[in-house]
Amino acid sequence: MGYVMEMRALIGSRPFIVIGTCIFVLRDKCLLLERRSDNGLWGLPGGSMEPGETLEQCARRELFEETGINAIDLEFFHTFSGPELHHFYPNGDEAFIVTTGFITRNFEGEPRAADEESFEMRFFELNALPEDLNPPTRAVLKIFLKSECAR
Repeated sequence: MGYVMEMRALIGSRPFIVIGTCIFVLRDKCLLLERRSDNGLWGLPGGSMEPGETLEQCARRELFEETGINAIDLEFFHTFSGPELHHFYPNGDEAFIVTTGFITRNFEGEPRAADEESFEMRFFELNALPEDLNPPTRAVLKIFLKSECAR
């Protein structure tokens, strides 16, 4: 989160375009979600891109930092942007999120809350996802759940 924090120090809470990734970790028709520590809502693992990274490198790094697992395979799914991804964080920061979603079904390790950004990891059946979803997650899940990848 270094780059975003550096930029926030310069611009404060003003609107900022944040580029990053989210990862759909699938196991037996279940999706991994993390309970976020900033707002207590469920979200997908992922985060902001650092200068010099590719989107795939960002996805792999964020997945490991947040869950402790390594993706063996990552498959590009979709790039998400637009009004549904205009987000206000609990601290007042405003962001227009552009996130590229990747899917992994093949990974090493058992998910655990591996950093301070979340405090719980859990696999949910795709037809029984929690109601208390982080708003950006809700927006990307609408598209994911309509796709062939969720079947």
